[in-house]
Parts: sequence; structure tokens; C-alpha cells
Amino acid sequence: MICAILVSTAVAQTSVRSQLKPSGVAESALIVSDDPVVISSATAVPARSLEDPKPAPASKTTGALAWTKLQPMLWEAIDERLGARYRWGSEGPYRFDCSGFVWSSFHSIGIDFERGSARTLWSRFEAPAAAETFKFGTLVFFSHQRHVGIVADEKGFFHASRHHGVVYSPFNDYWKKRIDGFRRVPLPVRQTLPVVASTR
Repeated sequence: MICAILVSTAVAQTSVRSQLKPSGVAESALIVSDDPVVISSATAVPARSLEDPKPAPASKTTGALAWTKLQPMLWEAIDERLGARYRWGSEGPYRFDCSGFVWSSFHSIGIDFERGSARTLWSRFEAPAAAETFKFGTLVFFSHQRHVGIVADEKGFFHASRHHGVVYSPFNDYWKKRIDGFRRVPLPVRQTLPVVASTR
């Protein structure tokens, strides 16, 4: 008998007290305290006969569902860092540089990747689909990949500024002409692993 087990790299549980809206205004979230957030789950897939050449149907769960659950957590992580001071090479908890802020925000919600400079993140992650460019959570890069922030929406982004610390900045003329492009942090990967049962 062959079955598949879905393995997740992260499972998170959180209580979200507040959530930033894209306009940057704090508002109570409608998430109950201790509401579990499951990023993936194990699903048994029925075995197929040797005569049936078709693969078993894939799970209907998509990365979009996982991202929907993670968004409030990322909003809260960013909110907790707003106002923190800038320090080159820092990744928190009270001071951040631009890539340290990005890494710390994602790391705190269970999306783990190796800490690196803005240029390293640029080369590590793939460009988003055109529709995701100005979506919350997309990374935006500036000035030949020397600066990075997290897109809030089409109007602005969050970043660790040298002069102002962790702030929200609008996509004004100053920032627009310095944009290099966008990258999307991949969600935790789910893998399908075949498990062969013993026939003893």
C-alpha cells in the first residue's frame, strides 16, 4: 500500500490583538485568542492500482490559503517593530537595518530563510507575478539592491530607514525613481513523500 504524507516546514499558533490596515491605521482583528493557524496538514491519499496509470489527485490546499492565514501575523510583526531605531547589521529586537527588519519580520511568523543583505535577498528570491507586485508582503528593492522593504500596498511600504528607524513610507517620487524591482518570499514548502507499507 502506498500513501502520501504532506510535510510542512512550519506550524504556527498565535493570538492576534491588532492588525494594520493597508492605510496604516490600527484596528482590532476578528481573530479569537488562541485561534490555531495551521499552515499545512497531513492528508492520506488513497493507493492506486498498478493498472491505473493516473496519479492520485493532488491536495486542493494552496499557498494562497496559507498566506491568508499568515498575513495578520506579518502585520502584527511589522507593527511591533514600527518605531525601532536603525543600526547597520542589526536584526532586532530593538534596532534593525533594512534587511534585518525584513528577515526578523518573516522569521517571527515561522517563514525562515538565511539572513543576508538586500542584494543577497534580491538574488535568492524570485520575482512575483505582475498582480503580486504591490501586494502586502512582497519585498521591494531600491538603489541597486542596497535597500529593501516590505510592500504594504500600492501606496507605500515598511522599511528600516537610516534616519527614521522602522517606518511606513509612501511610494512618492523619491522612492519610485529608485525602485529596482520586487521579490516574493516563498512560503514554507510542502513536500509529498511516498511511504511504502510493509507487506509482512
